[in-house]
Amino acid sequence: MLLQLDKPVRTYIDSLHSMDTEIQQAGNVDQAEEEMSWLALRLVPGLGARVAMRLVTAIGSASGVFRASPTELEALQVSSHVVRNIAAGTVFEEAIREAEKARQLGASLISIRDAGYPALLKEIFDPPLLLYARGDTSLLGAPSVGMVGTRKPTPYGRAMAQRLAADLAMRGLVIVSGLARGIDSASHQGSLEAGGKTIAVLGCGIDVVYPAENKKLHAAIAEKGLLISEFPLGSFPAPQNFPIRNRIISGISLGVVVVEAAQYSGSLITARLAMEQSREVFGVPGSITNRYSWGPHVLIKQGAKLVQDWKDVVEELPATVQESLSTSVSSDATERAGKASLLAESLSAPERAIYDLLKVEEAVHIDAILDGLPKLSSSEVLANLLELEFKNLVRQLPGKNFVKTF
Repeated sequence: MLLQLDKPVRTYIDSLHSMDTEIQQAGNVDQAEEEMSWLALRLVPGLGARVAMRLVTAIGSASGVFRASPTELEALQVSSHVVRNIAAGTVFEEAIREAEKARQLGASLISIRDAGYPALLKEIFDPPLLLYARGDTSLLGAPSVGMVGTRKPTPYGRAMAQRLAADLAMRGLVIVSGLARGIDSASHQGSLEAGGKTIAVLGCGIDVVYPAENKKLHAAIAEKGLLISEFPLGSFPAPQNFPIRNRIISGISLGVVVVEAAQYSGSLITARLAMEQSREVFGVPGSITNRYSWGPHVLIKQGAKLVQDWKDVVEELPATVQESLSTSVSSDATERAGKASLLAESLSAPERAIYDLLKVEEAVHIDAILDGLPKLSSSEVLANLLELEFKNLVRQLPGKNFVKTF
């Protein structure tokens, strides 16, 4: 079936490309139609990425799929209900509306044939036909490392994720994660706080904030990093979406670091996919009594690289990537580290006593702090804890628990 574009649709396609002339050259219009056809293919009910790519390869173009007759499509072993969905033409109208919503959101649509599509992602078994992107799309071509883990990390796991993400980001690597609560959020935050770049791969539409508590982080990544998803705008974060999006986290990364993961964690799905995609896999060890250490420890037993600091990750990357990375932290990062060190050295006696009592790997309850510092009144302890929080040397956790930051 040949899909005829009427004048309003063609006018709209012209506007998508911000063309100033009233009359477009035929080649430009054809290119716009081809780009819209990739979006339409993504929206065809029942049509998967692999079958869609087989059709495009056989016919020669995405727009050609919509021009093909039902007989031609069926000859390519496409199921009858998918053929009907393609032939109906309504999906193209839906694509027009979807593209307009993306434009209003300030998002980009990157098809698998687009020059900006991640080269590493094309190598996987079932790359997505199209990516919705909001933010700095140049990050898709930068060297990156995935970081994943449990949604319920220990203080140690959260601190390690933030520290490792910051150290890697300061040396030029883009941190890729899934914007879930827990290790994902800590990894994104560590990268941004270090002045680095991060990519969030979502299991919903890029216009959907999930989880709700990550609203500020979602906005910060859109501004300073990149949000991507293969799911249409407005897509609900259904449970089945997250294992699907995991292949993108590993697919665009040179390697994947697992910080904390229980036995049946989705992070282990990402690690398995990374192995299948011939990516490097890393594990951050933890306490043998912590059930969230099970995943990284099993991966290390199976050959994953044990990670103690950023150097353990960088030394496994390709030589060309290592050469392109900064061998030392940026001047801003050095300045931040210097300030943190000076802060720790300039603490008052009560602040120093509280700071020394706290731990990185384990939260300490306020009652334990008061018991450990009998010479200080409760008001003095609370006031000094607040000062330490302002100096970013201590973090308060729910339930009046406190941990020392790195």
